[in-house]
Amino acid sequence: MAKKYEEWLKQADYDINTAEYMFDGGRYFYAVFMCHLSIEKALKGLYLERLKEMSPKVHNLIYLLNKSGVKPPETIGRFLVTLNEASVVTRYPDNIEKLQRDYTKDVVMDIVSKSKEVLRWIKTQF
Repeated sequence: MAKKYEEWLKQADYDINTAEYMFDGGRYFYAVFMCHLSIEKALKGLYLERLKEMSPKVHNLIYLLNKSGVKPPETIGRFLVTLNEASVVTRYPDNIEKLQRDYTKDVVMDIVSKSKEVLRWIKTQF
């Protein structure tokens, strides 16, 4: 029987693939949103595995990370703070033109790449 956290990881993988698809299609801020969603789901799986309970319905990556009791390398921790902040503006945009200016191809390529790295790191914590 599969462990319950494995479904979270399957969905995290699906979402990171969707982020790449959005990136390839030029939908850059949606790629950022999907990166956040992927990491959020992976962290919710980690939360479930570590605490043996479902995580609250929150989107805050730092909260989920801290509650799970894992300490990331500094570079991953800093990136999670950045991605956490980016999620707010992509989830509740004030101005689509500003999002398109801020989340350029180069910026988002870096976010997708780092998100994949974070996802790999989270999987090592199980």
